[in-house]
Order: sequence, then structure tokens, then C-alpha cells
Amino acid sequence: MRLVASLFGKGPTRLESRRRPEPGRRGAPRGRAESSLSGGFPPAKDGVPASRAASLNLLGTDSRRWLIVGALVLIWVPGLRVLAGAWSNVEYASHGFLVPWVALWAATAHREALSQLDPGPLRGGALLLTGCLAVYLGGLALGEASLLGLVAVATVVATVLTLWGLAYAKLLRFPLAYLLFMVPLPSSWVTPLIVELQLLVSGFAVQLLHLLGVTILKQGNVLVLPGDRMLFVAEACSGITSLITLLPIGVFVAYFTEHALWRRIALVAAVVPIALAGNLLRVLMTVWLSIEVSVEFATEGPLHEWAGVLTYALGCICLLGVGRGLRWVSRGRQTARSVAR
Repeated sequence: MRLVASLFGKGPTRLESRRRPEPGRRGAPRGRAESSLSGGFPPAKDGVPASRAASLNLLGTDSRRWLIVGALVLIWVPGLRVLAGAWSNVEYASHGFLVPWVALWAATAHREALSQLDPGPLRGGALLLTGCLAVYLGGLALGEASLLGLVAVATVVATVLTLWGLAYAKLLRFPLAYLLFMVPLPSSWVTPLIVELQLLVSGFAVQLLHLLGVTILKQGNVLVLPGDRMLFVAEACSGITSLITLLPIGVFVAYFTEHALWRRIALVAAVVPIALAGNLLRVLMTVWLSIEVSVEFATEGPLHEWAGVLTYALGCICLLGVGRGLRWVSRGRQTARSVAR
């Protein structure tokens, strides 16, 4: 009995034996005893022990929650296929495959605190969930991946609120908000940014090459090399992929490794110059190979693809280095303050 009660969050139980009333009063004959459990369970019904009834009730409630989650996943299969298509076809959205798993891992960091909470479904949560499903059907009909991504995140939040309650949603606010990184950005937003980044990176590259004594001209995002050879600064070299994909990593690292708010903001803000500097280095290497070897060798084949991977890896290393540097500065400031006191 102690084991059953402890599994369901009750305190230790106490088994009491008491005599029935004396003959002449209502009750059983003299000497007959009964055992009653004073652990908070309701009385037995239909021959089922009280503890067993409570166990079945709790198990049934939990099972219903996960059955609802499973049903929602099945309903969302067509929408997930649309999202997967966007993630696989657009290079700067490819990290969308990993974001849900990273968010799930982040949620497990709160498992001890979650185990202390009692589910308290939000009133009106079912209406919120129904509204999300209605918008989902509309987004599915339009085939709009960005809208479906937003609705997917809203559906997850509404599910947590409806089945577990506001306390769970508050505790899981970071993993839930992190899911926004899986939303494919509309091309109408990204295309102007790509153009600006192409011009910015190519402009910086030309200035640095002039300082190094390299004769090169710039026409928009096209670089004119010696010998009238043309080098086009493509979308891959604009830095948009590094910028969009490094941002989730920066937020994740900042949340789990930094405690001071200013260090978190500084680490996330460092993503922008790191991404631009990495792709600037990539453009410089491409120009150098184009001059020394050929434009085809520098821009085609596995070498060009691996240059993008190495640039991204270098950006991740720099991001971790910035975080380490911020912690070193913070420790130095704390040491200086303690000495001053």
C-alpha cells in the first residue's frame, strides 16, 4: 500500500483496525474487524479496491492525453510533409529538421521540475486548439510553408496548455519558443536581405583585395578579375545561410551556458559579425583560387561545397570562443570588484 500511494504522489498511508459497534447498535456483530485505508483514496466501488480504482483513473487520464497527442501528429502528417519539402529545398532552412529534436532535448532538462507539477488543463484550451487546427487546414489548402510552421508551433503550445496546463507551458517556455526557428522564412523577406548581403560582402572583399595589391573591379555583385574573368558572388556566399543557421545555435548556447542577461544578448548578437566574417573569408579564398588556378576550379565541384561546410564549422568554433571570452571578462570584473571592496 505504501508503494502504490507513493507512485501517485500521496503521502505514506496508515492501515487502521477498529472494532465494530457493540450488539444492539447498528453495525456488524461483536468482534468483527475491518481494515480501512486512510491514504486519501476514494471508497471502493463495484468490488474494485480503492487504490486500484485510483490507479486506473490516473492511468486512463494520462493515456488519453497521449492518445490526443498521437491523433494530432497523424492530423499534422500532410503539414509536416510540406514543411519537410521547404526544409530540404531551401538551403538556409535546412536546419528546420533538427530544431524540433533540439527543443525536445531542451525540454528534458526540466524533467525533474515537471515531475513535481500536477497537470491543470487550461480552461478554454480546447477552443484554442480547435482554432489552431482550423488555421492549419487553411494553411494546408494554400500550401504556405511559413504559415504552416507558425501554426505548428502554436499547435504545440495550445496542446501543452490544453492537456497539461499553464504551469507546464511556463516551465517549457524556452523549448516552445525555440520551435520558432523551424519556421521557414518567406522568400519575400529573405530575398532583399540576400541582395544586400551579396553587395556588402563583395564590397568588403574588393576593399581588402585592393589593400593586398590585387587589381579587381566590382560591378554589383560581380567581381571582374585580372584577365577580364568574371566571378559572381552567389547566394551561397552572401552569408545568409550561416546567419540564419548560426542564430539557433547561438540562442541555444547562450541559454544553457550563460546566466547573465547581458552575456546572453552579446553572444546572440555576435552571430551577425561571425557569419559575415566567415563568408567574407570564403569569398577571398574563392577569388585567390580563381586568380591562381581558374574560376571553374574555385566555383565548381566538391571544393566549393566543402568551403561552405568549413566556413560554417569555423563560425560555430568562433561562437563558442566568444562565449568563453565573455565568461572570462565577467570573472575578471567580479575579481576586480572583490579586490576593490
